[in-house]
Amino acid sequence: MKKIPNMKNVMTFSILLLIASTIFFNSCATMKQSKDEKPNIVYLLSDDQAWTDYGFMGHPDIKTPNLDNLASEGLLFERGYLAAPVCRPSLASMVTGLHPFDHGITGNDVILRKDGREERDRPLRDNFYKHPGFIELLTSNGYLTHQSGKWWEGSWKDGGFTHGMKMEGRHGSKESLAIGREGLKPVTDFVDMATEQDKPFFLWYGVFLPHTPHNPPARLLNKYKKEGRALDVAKYYAMCEWLDETCGELLAYLKKKGALENTLIVYICDNGWAAKSTREDDPNQKKWNQYALRSKTSPYENGIRTPIMLNWQGKIEPKNDPNFAHSIDLFPTIAAAAGIKAPEGLPGINLLDEKARNERKIVFGSVHSSHNISLENPDSTLQYLWGIEGDWKLLIRYHGMDKTKYKRTHNWDTAPVRLYNLAEDPHEENEVSEQFPEIVERLKAKIEAWHPIEM
Repeated sequence: MKKIPNMKNVMTFSILLLIASTIFFNSCATMKQSKDEKPNIVYLLSDDQAWTDYGFMGHPDIKTPNLDNLASEGLLFERGYLAAPVCRPSLASMVTGLHPFDHGITGNDVILRKDGREERDRPLRDNFYKHPGFIELLTSNGYLTHQSGKWWEGSWKDGGFTHGMKMEGRHGSKESLAIGREGLKPVTDFVDMATEQDKPFFLWYGVFLPHTPHNPPARLLNKYKKEGRALDVAKYYAMCEWLDETCGELLAYLKKKGALENTLIVYICDNGWAAKSTREDDPNQKKWNQYALRSKTSPYENGIRTPIMLNWQGKIEPKNDPNFAHSIDLFPTIAAAAGIKAPEGLPGINLLDEKARNERKIVFGSVHSSHNISLENPDSTLQYLWGIEGDWKLLIRYHGMDKTKYKRTHNWDTAPVRLYNLAEDPHEENEVSEQFPEIVERLKAKIEAWHPIEM
């Protein structure tokens, strides 16, 4: 006789099956929602700061607790490099993922004279905007995007942002350049709007710090004044801490709004810097002034090196990665994080891809004059090509432009090549090309193959 199943057991099993099915389908929906959810992206952009000038990079005096914390909890590249050592081409390369000779903005100014600059800039900007940038890519994929602080290329509307601040002159308007120095209200208002609309957002925090004018609050300056330290050095140190304070304030506000839970924080500086010592009795004056000469506008480490950080809670494992990172990597990295296809042929890598990071063995860059940009021949103003492979760094010197008509970069530097071992000599004080001619030839061949020059 066929046994009749216990109805109580059947009902219990059915209920358990229903619960399990509900959990499974809800889990699938949650996973899909999580997979499809686009992260917010916050771009913290320092302005004129040397790669050494942070607590987490080992500076003995400068305090940067907020950025130190960001570095300890994220993916840090101490060996980050820039496509250019001055702000305008450096920012243009970050936005397009291209080198200056590809997007055409090789310096800060089209001409040395300031008269008619805006009129002469327009063709350059029109050419620049022919190259898609990651900001307009984010905007076209549903992001609210905001420009604050420094932005060279016309208005925020030109740049593809949905929101932004008034732009005037070379760097920006008085209001936009006051961001950080005089509060964050335009930025926090944007965060409020984006969170209320429950839309993913991108924030360009192009703060004009620690850039001149070096006018830090007295409470910070007093911390860095000491016997034997030039006042301009103390002011610069205080400006670095002021930058850190504003970044901490912004991150705290994002946390308060619950917006840090799915936010990729990107940190980079546009180019290096070194304060000059103006005291005649300062025993370190000669050394400081040498560093200043080899900082902003130069291919030396104080001009082109910067820490690069990526912080994404629960998504990026904290690590101090010894591999190279480059400013041209930020476009493909941001696109990958947002689940958006980047344009074909970008020269950078996705820094979230560990395999790609490990496979890269060499990075390259160029330095042009800061003036007299030429769309017809970008390399007519070329001053250097450089390459770094392992610990070896080679500079190849060029002399673009007629020196009788135009301002050039580093006229003092006449050596055709310079070789440095960065592991033994991180501040490039000992040039060793004569001792290692085979390394010079190997790197020179790789650099010239990367960007052939006919001048």
